[in-house]
Amino acid sequence: MYDNEDAWNAPSEDEGPVADTDAIVRAAKAMRDGTPVDEVRQAKAKVCLIVDDSRVIRKVSSKIVKSLGYVPIEAQDGQEALSRCNQAMPELILTDWNMPEMDGIEFVKQLRAIPTPKAPTVVFCTSNGEAADIHEGIGAGADDYIVKPFDESALKAKLEKLGQS
Repeated sequence: MYDNEDAWNAPSEDEGPVADTDAIVRAAKAMRDGTPVDEVRQAKAKVCLIVDDSRVIRKVSSKIVKSLGYVPIEAQDGQEALSRCNQAMPELILTDWNMPEMDGIEFVKQLRAIPTPKAPTVVFCTSNGEAADIHEGIGAGADDYIVKPFDESALKAKLEKLGQS
């Protein structure tokens, strides 16, 4: 469906943030309905892939990233997420650690092995909150880490710190 890694590229920094909510809506509907990638590209929306086996967490995270101007797409495990990234690389990825099929650590390791002009920002959003877990997550290739449960303001602050807001 999406075979070009540039499909989700955000506008360049000198173009500024996406201010046109209609463009974001078009991109979201395209994602949902399988609209051709050229139409999604025209929307110039930033995309966030949310990877979690909990549908509730995916929906809550989607709401938060939408408020930051992202078009959220979802995957229920690392294997599905890797498939989506091989189709088109998002700008931002929020991933859980403990998932069936392929856990977050293995997903991030395999993600970082994909050649791409611009690597996505990856944030672990997980209940694994020990210092050793955080070291392992960052060591696997994540850019940052937030421990569940988190609220909207904590995630927004984390993404602002990473320049992803």
